[in-house]
Amino acid sequence: MSDAAARQISRGAFSVIFNDPEKGKEQFPVPIFQCLQVKPLGNQQPGGGGERYRVVLSDMDHYVQTMLATQASHVVHDGKLVRGCIVRVKSYQANSVKGKNILILLDLEVIESLGTPERIGEPVVYDASTSAAAAPTNTTIGGTGFYGVKKEEPGAGGGGGGGAASSTKSATAADYARPSGTSYGGGNAAHPNICPIEGLSPYSHKWTIKARVTSKSPIRTWHKASGEGKLFSVNLLDESGEIKATGFNEQCDALYELFQEGSVYYISSPCRVNIAKKQFTNLPNDYELTFERDTQVEKAEDSSNVPKLRFNFCNLGALQSVDKDATVDVIGILKEIGETASLQSRTTGKPFDKRELTLVDDSGYSVRTTVWGKTAVDFDAKLESVVAFKGVRVSDFGGRSLSLLQSGVMSVEPDITEAHHLKGWYDSVGRAGTFASHNTMGGAGGGAGGRTEVVKTIGQVREENLGMDDTAYFTLKATVVFIKQETFAYPACSNTDKPCQKKVVEVGDGTWRCESCDANHPAPLYRYTMMLNVNDHTGQLWLSCFDDVGKMLMGGTTANELTRMQQDEDPAFGKAFEQANCRKYSFRVRAKLDTFGDAQRIRYQIVGATPIDFKSEGHKLAELIKQFQL
Repeated sequence: MSDAAARQISRGAFSVIFNDPEKGKEQFPVPIFQCLQVKPLGNQQPGGGGERYRVVLSDMDHYVQTMLATQASHVVHDGKLVRGCIVRVKSYQANSVKGKNILILLDLEVIESLGTPERIGEPVVYDASTSAAAAPTNTTIGGTGFYGVKKEEPGAGGGGGGGAASSTKSATAADYARPSGTSYGGGNAAHPNICPIEGLSPYSHKWTIKARVTSKSPIRTWHKASGEGKLFSVNLLDESGEIKATGFNEQCDALYELFQEGSVYYISSPCRVNIAKKQFTNLPNDYELTFERDTQVEKAEDSSNVPKLRFNFCNLGALQSVDKDATVDVIGILKEIGETASLQSRTTGKPFDKRELTLVDDSGYSVRTTVWGKTAVDFDAKLESVVAFKGVRVSDFGGRSLSLLQSGVMSVEPDITEAHHLKGWYDSVGRAGTFASHNTMGGAGGGAGGRTEVVKTIGQVREENLGMDDTAYFTLKATVVFIKQETFAYPACSNTDKPCQKKVVEVGDGTWRCESCDANHPAPLYRYTMMLNVNDHTGQLWLSCFDDVGKMLMGGTTANELTRMQQDEDPAFGKAFEQANCRKYSFRVRAKLDTFGDAQRIRYQIVGATPIDFKSEGHKLAELIKQFQL
């Protein structure tokens, strides 16, 4: 077996690859090596974006240390990449760092038929000094801290971008004013060696990356006692991975217009590499970049070898098993498009826009997805188009729902395999299908469950004691038979600048006092807090609801309007309640055990309600009949 393996190994490949990268690509486009060692990197951050591994490879004459890109680490997890195995490297990036030669392995496969022979040949560490004259002056460093390379003394790496930008100079106001497409902070267009994003670390010094801007944030400002400032950020992508980069104040002014979403740029040090603040990024990278005064940014004319966007999709049916507040990528068929809603932030009082979309996929599930701000206002995708989202947060409101992060990306009809598959599925069988909603599932810890919609009857809710052990969510289809009229609303704070919705009390001077806002108001703003009794064929149940649901149940009449009718003894008051009775709804209900005095009882709160769609219900019954082959 070792003889067969020896015949396959690309003997002498490292000398060519590191001495003449272009020749190496031509002569060894897919080199074959033997793996001598696999070891996890020792300085990985907890909760980072995937494990990283150091791999020692041999070409029988020499061995070098390599770093396995995150997207290729599955060969370790699958137990295939082990000591002695023979690997075919399908994509790589070579770097020479201060006499140390490393390879970034972007894609590889194990040739399992060749087994795991003992070390073949007598390889020695590859010494770049023997070929220094032939090797280009490399300025791009990939992961030097990972491979035992000593950290440079203070000041050693601060002078600029080395060979990638040999004419480095300090940026001036004129540099900041350069138009898009020119180099920022000096530098030239010669970039013979590029460092992969996967290779960046706080120990990297002179480097250049070539990356595509997949998203760019708006400029944000802050005001503190210590001062004020502004910032923006971009997400950068290359073949090896993604990283977030942020510019503050002066760099914000200089770089914001230069960076355009979808364009590719060369970015060269000095540029600070920091530990990533995970609460502010959805990218799977332990590090992030901060632009500095002399950071060099140059638009790349050739962008063909840089991917446009990378997704790691989670199908909609699996969302129930995803942790709350986790960030995922999803793709689906656009089934419903809601109207744009203008709201006001409860904390800041500032207005914002939102739009709710419904996605479905071939897992048999639908999910509500919310987009915000400009994305919501400018949304123009057509129904039944394929939409992919990168960076949506998973919420457990009413089961499972999604929200597009500010740093997230939405792509309509992307030209990717998953989109073509979904389109074919929908055109053939999906359009006529019915879909389960995560709102019909149990509580957050309930598991994924089946693909058919779970709807509880009142009898089942009581028999199963839903909400007794853990908070549970379920769907209930029932008829409203009675709404309590005595306590249907409460007087709430009427502060429009910063709504708090807290209860207010009337004081002696005729004003209404809000302790939360520490203010008196001339009148309250009444909000619904209702108790209603609903029935189905198995029994009756008391449910509670708040303002949004209450307004819908009362036909759009606000609690303020209904309270005024009550105070004026208007006959329309009683008629409004009569008209609300005997109407059928599909309720999304949360069941939770609450304590009232010394007693405990389950409280059933409506978190959403929609009138019964009899046409849709008829289709669902028809599908059930088909399943029973009746």
